[in-house]
Amino acid sequence: MNLFFALCFSLFATAVSAQELVPDMQIKAITSEVIDIIKQDQDIHAGNQKKVNEMVEAKVLPHFDFSRMTALAMGRNWPKASVEQQKALINEFRTLLVRSYSSALSTYRNQAIEFKPLRAAAGDTEVTVRTQFKQPGIEPINIDYSMEKTTRGWLVYEVVVGGVSLVTNYRETFNAEIRGGGVDGLIKSLISKNHSLETQVGSKPK
Repeated sequence: MNLFFALCFSLFATAVSAQELVPDMQIKAITSEVIDIIKQDQDIHAGNQKKVNEMVEAKVLPHFDFSRMTALAMGRNWPKASVEQQKALINEFRTLLVRSYSSALSTYRNQAIEFKPLRAAAGDTEVTVRTQFKQPGIEPINIDYSMEKTTRGWLVYEVVVGGVSLVTNYRETFNAEIRGGGVDGLIKSLISKNHSLETQVGSKPK
């Protein structure tokens, strides 16, 4: 999963309205801007976690549908959670990705991202944007983004890295936590994980 976090941050930003472009063009247009920010921002390279967190919050996460992602990750257990529990799960899941993205953000080192032709028909409301991550010395890695057209524009609800589904991986973890301690147990586990990641970030030099 660390690979996903290390790669995915560079693909989303808010400078271009998500409703103006088709999904692949949207990602292409905003990728270059985010990469430029990373290259030019010395604070990010120096490990300023506060600034990294702010960038992730502003540029990356607005392009994800966390409600749908959390529901998919929960699978059959999602309807078992109360409205309050669902809200808590979405919030903690979102926080987890913020922390994970922030930790991985500084790993970008001029890797190349190739965008495959979009296969979609006119009127489609769900598409898959296929990309390939390339860096010297290793095999290219396919990264596929499942996106849905919503009232907020095109949003990502699933990512598959090298054939491995983000949602499926989390579903296995979530199911195990729920079997052991119920939905509240999962929420407590996520809170603990987020607290641990926050402590690790806080211990690093700014």
